[in-house]
Order: sequence, then C-alpha cells, then structure tokens
Amino acid sequence: MEKLRSHIEDIIPITDEEFESIKPFFTIRKVLKNQYLIQQGDEAKYEYIIMSGIFRVFYLDADGKEHIVQFATENWWMSDYISYFNQKQANMYVVCMEAGEVLCLTLEGREKLSETLHKMEHFFRVKLTKGYIALQQRIISLISNNSEQRYKEFAELYPALMQKIPKKYIAEYLGVSRETLSRLYSKHK
Repeated sequence: MEKLRSHIEDIIPITDEEFESIKPFFTIRKVLKNQYLIQQGDEAKYEYIIMSGIFRVFYLDADGKEHIVQFATENWWMSDYISYFNQKQANMYVVCMEAGEVLCLTLEGREKLSETLHKMEHFFRVKLTKGYIALQQRIISLISNNSEQRYKEFAELYPALMQKIPKKYIAEYLGVSRETLSRLYSKHK
C-alpha cells in the first residue's frame, strides 16, 4: 500500500490519518499472465491502479479484430470507463500481459472517498484530466502521423514497454503490420 500512498502524494499531500482512511476503499488483487480483469459483456465494477505487471486494454470489432486502446503498467489506471462510469456492460477487454498486482476501486468507493476526503476528489480530477489528455494525443497521433512518426513517439514515451511487450501487440497499437514494425525497429536500433 505504500506504492499507493506515494502515487497519491505525487499529486496531493496526505497525512497518516488520511491515508488510513483511504486504504479500505482499495482491494489488492494478484493477476496472472493472460488473466482477464474485464471481458466484453461484463460490468466493469472496478477501476484498477497497477502496482506491478503490464496490461492491455482492447476492443474486438465485429470481425474479431483486436484494437488496442491502451497498455498500462505501474502507476497507470485502467478500466472500461464507459462501463465503469455508466454502470453498463463492458465493450472492452482488460488482460494481463505480465503477471502483477492491481488495486481495485469501485465507483461507489470512488464517489464516497471523494465526498469524505475532498483532497481525493482533486486527485481523481487530475488523474482523469491527464488520462484524457493522453487519449487525445493518441488519437491525434493516429490520424496525423505516419507509421514511422508513431513508432518513434511510442519508443520515446515508453522505452521500457518496447522491451517487454511482444512486437505483434506494439504493431497493433500503432496500427501497422508486423513487417512494417520490424523494418522500423531495425531502422531505429
């Protein structure tokens, strides 16, 4: 739980007493490689903060083609947010790519925590804003950058993930073929 405290304190200062009141809202869950946290049709009951491991959030289209929305690693937050915030069935999948541990937070818990400790409301707003900005940057990159620009941007932003995630998933995330990714990888070694 000390990782959680450090993560929160990157944005807001909290006292020992405040942290003790925050901890009960989170449950710890160990996750095995290839284990799903959310599958299409489920209700996304939790938002997850990653303590360790690597996760992939993706959507399957009507043809069964996977579209990766997000990779997530330590200190990142993830869920099917449409399902989580609207309490509807999930359209996304969240799967573990490297065994790890997550902290789970229900929407009810998030709301109650925000209500009882206003600092946490600010924390959640900052996290949500940063996530929204990252999502917009990703969309802009996908529609305006060529494959080489998208590759370089990903490699610069996430060098550790370049080493840990199988190339087929990086290619999928970047919207390029595996062959194109191989050429880009060789060119930028």
